[in-house]
Amino acid sequence: MRDETTIRPVGAGSEPFRGAAVASDPPAALPQVSLLTVQFLGWVAAKPRTRADVMDAWRSTCPRQSVWEDSVIDGLVAFDGGGAVVLTPLGKAVLRAGAPSSAIGG
Repeated sequence: MRDETTIRPVGAGSEPFRGAAVASDPPAALPQVSLLTVQFLGWVAAKPRTRADVMDAWRSTCPRQSVWEDSVIDGLVAFDGGGAVVLTPLGKAVLRAGAPSSAIGG
């Protein structure tokens, strides 16, 4: 079954994804991500975060540490209807697969 909620991509002025564009089940093969990306996903999952929170904590001018940008491009995070940055179903699956259970409260 597909999630019918609206999740907005994080790019400014982007149209929301609706219905079939957001699958509730992640694909069978998860993307390989860095440990830093897993840490970022855990940080986002820990409590509600705004875009300003994310930019304060994770913005980088180093092209080798583009965790925020890579997570957006890879579809691991999005904006919910209220403007909070949230994990997508794919982001949740990547976090579960890449983090020790104690790091995600499990």
